[in-house]
Amino acid sequence: MKSPSHILVVEDDAFIREGIQDLLSTEGYRVTSAADGAAALRRYREEPPDLVLLDVMMPKLNGYEVCREIRKENPRVAILMLTAKGEETDKVSGLQLGADDYVTKPFGVRELLARVEACLRRALSDPGSTHGSHRPRRFRIGPAEIDPKRFEVTLSGRSYPLTDRELRLLEVFHANPGAVLSRDYLLRRVWGLIATGSTRTLDQHIAQLRKKVEPDPQRPVSILTVHGVGYRYFSGMS
Repeated sequence: MKSPSHILVVEDDAFIREGIQDLLSTEGYRVTSAADGAAALRRYREEPPDLVLLDVMMPKLNGYEVCREIRKENPRVAILMLTAKGEETDKVSGLQLGADDYVTKPFGVRELLARVEACLRRALSDPGSTHGSHRPRRFRIGPAEIDPKRFEVTLSGRSYPLTDRELRLLEVFHANPGAVLSRDYLLRRVWGLIATGSTRTLDQHIAQLRKKVEPDPQRPVSILTVHGVGYRYFSGMS
């Protein structure tokens, strides 16, 4: 029998933390928790989870610092940030540091569970196409060289780390040169999500990715926006 997925819930508000724990436990997940950032890192290192549900504002170490430390150790573990309502900077900062997705407080039960399920599906499934030894050898996106084994991109002699989500996006673009890929398609392929009206998570990931693969992110030449539809990878041979 397959063991349940392990989720680490990091939230300093005891009421919210216990509520999320009860919800996830009821859904069959194995849940551990931490009330501050320092405790979160200890718990993570003692027993690495499949997914970290991470609040931004916490004592000792905030969510950004925790996310940064986890990403140094593991580029693939799923990280789902809990952000304040209307705080766009919270969302962008989390994605810049390697978070896979975010949920805005206050959130609905169905939305939280859908995001958790999608993050876990990405992290634990599809071993034949994007994980481990099955990942392709190095490939290029425009002038940038991608090393899937190292989760790294090199551009103009400088190397940058890639999150698993960023690498998956690059793999999808590389596999579909010249094709216009809709936002819904990319959300399904990379996030395992059916779009619910907002594609800001995708757009913010693309914006951060361009900083790593485009010589001038403000004037992209490889990952192009197709207004009203999605994105297209121009390989020079498209």
